Amino acid sequence: MSRARAGAIDGEPPHLGETLEFMRVMWQVDHALQSRSKRMQSELGVTGPQRLVVRIVGRFPSIPAGHLADLLHVHPSTLTGVIQRLVKQGLLRRRADPRDGRRGLLSLTDEGRRLDIDSRGTVEDAVGDVIRRTPREKLVAAREVLTAVVVALKRADGATKASTE
Repeated sequence: MSRARAGAIDGEPPHLGETLEFMRVMWQVDHALQSRSKRMQSELGVTGPQRLVVRIVGRFPSIPAGHLADLLHVHPSTLTGVIQRLVKQGLLRRRADPRDGRRGLLSLTDEGRRLDIDSRGTVEDAVGDVIRRTPREKLVAAREVLTAVVVALKRADGATKASTE
């Protein structure tokens, strides 16, 4: 029987190795984000990603939708549904850029501004609590590692796309 399997049976944590252990923790983070996001939907009326958009637009009124997508490191089409839902909920206003009618400028409505406040029980509240208790050098290191993981995943995704074309 493998050590990982034996450890799990004996009640000891399994010995996964650095890579699998790091992936396991990232999976836990993803699951916790999704879980908290669903609770935020029922408690606040918005998901975690929707609230992040509200908070960012609150800091950058009249931000072009494309710039918001760049800031969030997502494709604009990924953000389209989030923006449409927030507009439909009356939290976000989208208007044409007077200098370039093809660009949409985003701003908060009065209702959106009421949501753009620090709130207990949100994803950013939990993350903020951890950040305030964590030494700066550890935060910098964590950000560097996570950014490197994102770059590696994007590189791998690009290689996969290129090989299938």
